[in-house]
Amino acid sequence: MDKRWEQLGDLLVNYSLAVKPGEKVMIAFVELETYPLMHAIYKACLKAGAYPQVQFLSEELNRLTLKFGGDEQIGWVPEIEAYGMEWADVYFGLRGAHNLDVFWDVPSEKLSLLRRAMGKVSTLRWQKTRWCLLRVPNAALAAQAGVDEETITDMYFNACLLDWPAVSQEWRRWAAILDQGEQVRVLGKETDLSFSLAGRTWEVADGHINMPDGEIATSPVESTLDGTIYFDFPGVLGGRLVHDIRLTWEKGKLVEATSSTNQDFLRSVVNTDPGASLIGEFAIGTNPEIKHFCKDILIDEKIDGTIHTALGRAYPQVGGTNQSAIHWDIVKDMRQEGEIYMDGKLIYQKGKVLL
Repeated sequence: MDKRWEQLGDLLVNYSLAVKPGEKVMIAFVELETYPLMHAIYKACLKAGAYPQVQFLSEELNRLTLKFGGDEQIGWVPEIEAYGMEWADVYFGLRGAHNLDVFWDVPSEKLSLLRRAMGKVSTLRWQKTRWCLLRVPNAALAAQAGVDEETITDMYFNACLLDWPAVSQEWRRWAAILDQGEQVRVLGKETDLSFSLAGRTWEVADGHINMPDGEIATSPVESTLDGTIYFDFPGVLGGRLVHDIRLTWEKGKLVEATSSTNQDFLRSVVNTDPGASLIGEFAIGTNPEIKHFCKDILIDEKIDGTIHTALGRAYPQVGGTNQSAIHWDIVKDMRQEGEIYMDGKLIYQKGKVLL
């Protein structure tokens, strides 16, 4: 087994979530390829004096539910998974890349029903546990990124095994300055979006809740959303690629949601519940080691030189109040064409923070 898995397991247990003796730890490994990291985390948990438990999940099993289950079964919130969030002090979600076309023949309304149920478990996760989510590299992820498996694996470990306390010092300085601002305007390709951050703060993500990590995030005041944002990278959710997403708000109300592919799915997602049509998160990617767009949000949203917005659930720790069963991050590349203004001052240009 690659020794870097043990390095990463130790980092996750002892730095990311600082697991303590006696704590109960749930490790969800999704797809068989995540086994090496599960093994490393399990070992590190035992050495830390904790009590790890393991559950196996798979998108192939979700496909069976969607193909052979009725609406009640598809929309059922898995009771053991939900109980696991109540039981655990700490939760690790190890997500293996899978065939993005695994749900190719599933109607959008069924897929949205499943994602709504999974979203309720996800809400319990962040309400009840200290958690960390990871995407584990494999051949499927390499194929999604259009590179070989060795390249994607090396990129992954380079992006995970940073000296997090050192690299995040500058990000914290930026966040402290951003906390003093209020009005944001984002300009870019087919984009002119404004919103207020009154009463909101910025948070630095430096290896505690995602790995690889690297972002500075906040939550807009929902009623102040005004204008349009266009995403040159496709949105990815539930195995669906949604290209050329264009969203427009007027005084806090979503008035346009279009895309060049899977538009019916996009519209079903934004109609999941009242909060799904609003931005719960706005963030700037900061990880310098992520070089390739992988069509996987847990990695792509960290790309230095990008921003992302999340439709749906906001994080209350930055003052966000929007509630929803979904939290769909969509990435926008700002490296060729993009600017961010704070209270009228240029603070970000072509992928670079100017603070």
